[in-house]
Amino acid sequence: MSVRTHLGWPWRAAIAFALVALVGGMWWWGFDFGQIFGAFHYKETERQLATARADVDRLAQESAALRLANSALESELAMTRGAQATLSRQVSELTQEAQSAKEDLAFLQKLVADSSKQVGLSIPRLVVEKSGESAWHYSVLVVRGGTPRDDFVGRLALTAILGAESGDGEPGRQSTLLLPEDRPDVAPTLKLRFKYYQRIEGIFRVPSGTQVRSLTVRAYEDGSAAPRAARTLALS
Repeated sequence: MSVRTHLGWPWRAAIAFALVALVGGMWWWGFDFGQIFGAFHYKETERQLATARADVDRLAQESAALRLANSALESELAMTRGAQATLSRQVSELTQEAQSAKEDLAFLQKLVADSSKQVGLSIPRLVVEKSGESAWHYSVLVVRGGTPRDDFVGRLALTAILGAESGDGEPGRQSTLLLPEDRPDVAPTLKLRFKYYQRIEGIFRVPSGTQVRSLTVRAYEDGSAAPRAARTLALS
């Protein structure tokens, strides 16, 4: 003979619910406990992530500002270097001009001293040099000696002997360029009007592939067919 305790279904349901609640509470307590002591708490992680995002945004803004400042400094440095290069070039040019002016002054002082002893017209200086692919620059100084009372009025005539380079490097066929006859546009620059001296400078062009072998300058007085002075410069 056995004795069985009979529980009603409400008691059974209450016991089952209590067991489920107990197991759930233990599971939740264990999970939260593990987060706290395992340094992986959800709220703490979110706070750290927010701080990290703020730091990233701040660093990105600082980086952009530094790039902008660096670009401005590079531009300023480039401008400074350009200004320094321009100033250096200007100083060099002014130094060369000053040296040339000193040489011209010494030359003219000697020329004036000598011209008083020699009456008449002369061409003491003639310079011609290449200034481009087919352009040549010339400089002529015409001096009048003695003690003139009136201005000398006349013109210059230039005769350039041109030579073409042959394939073996030897001078080729020669030709002649007459100024202002062959270049009427340069006639105004060859006019002479002075009492003691006058410097004439200009540029003339030659056909492509030719070089100036020699240049002859003649000074004519208005109304005279014969030159009053002449000078020839031969180039190598």
